[in-house]
Amino acid sequence: MSDTASPGTKAGSTIDPAEVAKFEAMAADWWNPHGKFKPLHQMNPCRLDYIVTQVAAEFGRDLSAALPFGGLRVLDIGCGGGLLSEPMARLGAEVVGADAAERNIPVARIHAEQSGLEIDYRHTTAEDLAAAGERFDVVMNMEVVEHVADPPSYLRACHDLLRPGGLMLCSTLNRNPKSFMMAIVGAEWVMRWLPKGTHDWQKFITPDELFALLRGAGLDPVDRKGMVFNPVSWSWSLSERDLSVNYVTASVRPR
Repeated sequence: MSDTASPGTKAGSTIDPAEVAKFEAMAADWWNPHGKFKPLHQMNPCRLDYIVTQVAAEFGRDLSAALPFGGLRVLDIGCGGGLLSEPMARLGAEVVGADAAERNIPVARIHAEQSGLEIDYRHTTAEDLAAAGERFDVVMNMEVVEHVADPPSYLRACHDLLRPGGLMLCSTLNRNPKSFMMAIVGAEWVMRWLPKGTHDWQKFITPDELFALLRGAGLDPVDRKGMVFNPVSWSWSLSERDLSVNYVTASVRPR
């Protein structure tokens, strides 16, 4: 869930040790749809719909094919237990799942093995992968940027991880009174879907701010949509206009 921090990481890293400790404590609960990551399980079909649609459009893939993402190398930064890594692997992609929270990695590996999937899970950071010369066609950067210590530096590392023409999907939370009520008061205090303190509202990023950060990192933003929760149907959907709380963006590294 968060490429955020790990005790003992080297100086200059954008990860935040306090942030990673939160997700270390919740690692064993990743695949429990009624546990601490219930909000992500509920949101996951909506996130995946956006990712799959954008990847297919960018790389001209036919989603009716048996393995439409065959030949694509995909990085899932802040992979957590693998909620996005696994479906991408099922679509044929070569997937690397990276997380700075060390305890997430064995959870993800065991679940992938039980599911008959080959996924390269690593306890590492975006910066270390970029420094090692790793390159990907697609970077999934979902619900991570609001947890890092230095978003501009982190997004520059994400840029470096993309091949020219590569696609990054980045989701986060808007910063406004509504997002405070929904993500902090509602999800953490009232519904208790997440432990108190999981999110820091001051670190939320508006869509315009994120687009500016993406451009500053050398990426071209090409799309953004809201992910909206309906409390009546208890489901999530994509929205062209409502980016008031959760939203997701697509950006491309120029060729």
